[in-house]
Amino acid sequence: MRDGDPSRRRLLSLGGSAVLAGITGCIEISKTGDRDDDTSDTDDNETNDTDDNETNTGDSTGDPEARVYREAIESVLLVQTDDGEGTGFMIDDTHAVTNAHVVGEADTTAIRFSEGRWTTGEVVGSDPHSDLAAIAIESVPESATPLSFAGEGAATGQDVVAIGNPFNFDGSITAGIVSGVDRSIPAPTGFTIPDAIQTDAAVNPGNSGGPLMSLDGEVVAVINSGGGDNLGFGVSARLARRVVPELIETGDYEHSYMGVSFLNVTPDVAEANGLADPRGLLVSDVVDDGPAEGVLRPSEETATVDRVQYPVGGDVMLAIDDAELLTNEDLGSYLALHTRPADTISVRIIRDGEERTVGLTLGTRPDELS
Repeated sequence: MRDGDPSRRRLLSLGGSAVLAGITGCIEISKTGDRDDDTSDTDDNETNDTDDNETNTGDSTGDPEARVYREAIESVLLVQTDDGEGTGFMIDDTHAVTNAHVVGEADTTAIRFSEGRWTTGEVVGSDPHSDLAAIAIESVPESATPLSFAGEGAATGQDVVAIGNPFNFDGSITAGIVSGVDRSIPAPTGFTIPDAIQTDAAVNPGNSGGPLMSLDGEVVAVINSGGGDNLGFGVSARLARRVVPELIETGDYEHSYMGVSFLNVTPDVAEANGLADPRGLLVSDVVDDGPAEGVLRPSEETATVDRVQYPVGGDVMLAIDDAELLTNEDLGSYLALHTRPADTISVRIIRDGEERTVGLTLGTRPDELS
């Protein structure tokens, strides 16, 4: 895997065919203007009976999910382009966040607030590597108060709700828990999105770009994909807090890049390479003219263990700076959350049976995985 590129076999083993399909989780709109989804036989006026009326948020209750919904719903948007639609949410008085795959190549979007008002949005920045986009909204109701990204990382097991517009059912809410953290999920560019959040809250086409919220009313992730049984994913608040401000300010975001392919050092990989312990990441390849060329040694031979061939001879990365590398998710998350292009990092490696530390100056990730 290259700089944490999609672990597709792993995703497929988890029912990932639906997950991979779900990354395009906006609802496509045909050229005739009809939505291309399973609810197309339902009249638009019947499914959108809130077009001319305020969304019914229910009576006040003590349920925390209902409270979060009431306080957030007027800040959650329907985002529509010529090619499809998804969800977004306000993050300040004039800007909203959604997925890059929701806006696609569009420069402008149609925006609908929960109380039925339509306005126009300008796509001011988009980053396919993190699948995030920022939209400047032309006219924002006073009731649409910004939602805040969580200051801390999500915790496995914590209660969350997903708010959005699945299958054209505007203003829907589903509830669940954070099923896992520090996941790697496919990005539209062929690389991976690190530090992703996994949830069992129902996520369907049309939810993409909406908020996954804690019961404290903070956004813990921007919903990105779903479709497996109780299996949805979102871009973490920690990554969004780094990316979105630059999308608003400059229009894009540059990600750190090492230019290496690697394997987790499993017991079989360790045996093939004569390592005493299965730890770290084995460098299997180095990109020509990439940041790691001449710094890290790639594997150039193979060895067989239990009739399976493994690359051998490459450096084994143990840590970056003071961060230990146990999995490819560790590497991807550290690069994404703690480094920027042109930073020089210290990489602790095993080479020829000895530990040593080398310095590596990071580059900028290319537009697509080659």
